[in-house]
Amino acid sequence: MPSIKQLAARELHAFVASLPDGVQAQLLDVREPWEVQAAALELPGATPLRIPMHELPARLSELDATQPILALCHHGARSLQVVAFLLRAGMSDVYNVAGGIDAWSREVDPLVPQY
Repeated sequence: MPSIKQLAARELHAFVASLPDGVQAQLLDVREPWEVQAAALELPGATPLRIPMHELPARLSELDATQPILALCHHGARSLQVVAFLLRAGMSDVYNVAGGIDAWSREVDPLVPQY
């Protein structure tokens, strides 16, 4: 299995901006719906996908394996597991958002509530 690639929250804007024309990142938020309600992340240039971690195996077809996938959760542990799962499923262009929405709130956008 390939190694897990990590992106810091503060790197997300630059990563999305650096993608070539025709490539659009998918921001895969694997938190529970109540968590997304508490603190949502909208990343311009990325397609939002909100699929709770436990639903992902049944909803795998909703992901576009030809586009980069940025997995996000609260602190980065669930999304790390999701990235490992996606790699085992044969996807290669997947990244874990290290520190999750908590890091985003602390390092990038303090208007996103912490919980």
